Amino acid sequence: MEKLTPGKLAGLKAVSDHRGVIAAAAMDQRGSLQKSLAKERGAAADAHDLEVFKTLVTSVLTKHASAILLDPEFGLPASKHRNGKGLLLAYEKTGYDATTPGRLPDLLDVWSVRRLKEAGADCIKILLYYTPFEKTPVNDLKHAWIERIGDECVAHDIPFFLEFVGYATDGGDEKSLAYAKLKPEVVSGSMAEFGKARYNVDVLKVEVPVEMSFVEGTKAFKGEKAYTRKEALQHFRDAATMTHKPFIYLSAGVSNPVFIETLELAVESGTSFNGVLCGRATWKDGIAIYAKQGAKAFEDWLNTTGVENINNVNNALKQAHSWHEKVQTH
Repeated sequence: MEKLTPGKLAGLKAVSDHRGVIAAAAMDQRGSLQKSLAKERGAAADAHDLEVFKTLVTSVLTKHASAILLDPEFGLPASKHRNGKGLLLAYEKTGYDATTPGRLPDLLDVWSVRRLKEAGADCIKILLYYTPFEKTPVNDLKHAWIERIGDECVAHDIPFFLEFVGYATDGGDEKSLAYAKLKPEVVSGSMAEFGKARYNVDVLKVEVPVEMSFVEGTKAFKGEKAYTRKEALQHFRDAATMTHKPFIYLSAGVSNPVFIETLELAVESGTSFNGVLCGRATWKDGIAIYAKQGAKAFEDWLNTTGVENINNVNNALKQAHSWHEKVQTH
């Protein structure tokens, strides 16, 4: 069992509820959010729009969450409205350079772990596009990059949350049946890799190992089968055995009902997951409201539908496990 240093322990406690479950909201989308707002509005969305959107989400949803994940580019004003809850700050640049193969990551230019901590971060979060099926030189580069960030977090005694998102190496479609069949191996392989001690990751933020719309017998099923319900439950269990570290599920942009059903499946499978970092499954449908009707209408939507969405997630988290079971806390 891993013994946490005082700073890492304090940081993890700051973003968790009293049980040691991480019930965090995510609002660190940048490029994708800007595009979505512009598309709904039919006109450009600027930095001010992003700041207002993030601030509204934060002020309303942190009343019902244990923490909020923000970015230091547009999210710092929002971080002042988090109702005393924990703060995770993103350290990576949004998106990736599509002109180079391998979806290579990059850090924000004028930020460091030291600076993020000074800006109020309780924890540092990194998003990495990763698949064990990528070419070795590409993954070598990513491994070294994560080692550096892990060591930087050790130096500043702050928890390191690593989120990895899989992709199809052949430029294929991640929404396809072929990728759905490969996804359990992508998720399991990534969890096995970044659970290694050398990376100094404290919490793995992971995708669920199945694509829900391809799980037969679920409400999310769309008619094309990659796995039976029984096989899906086994994929959850198999992925969870890949690491002893605390891990939480991300919502990956699915709708609120689909994410709730996903968490119900995780609970049914008996995995020891330690919470969620859930963004779009809570606030995504409000993008159109903000873009077309403005801030006040969006705030009203958040206070009704948004709160309902996050409470659905919190109810599904009643069966989540405490990360205290996985680390030495004293």
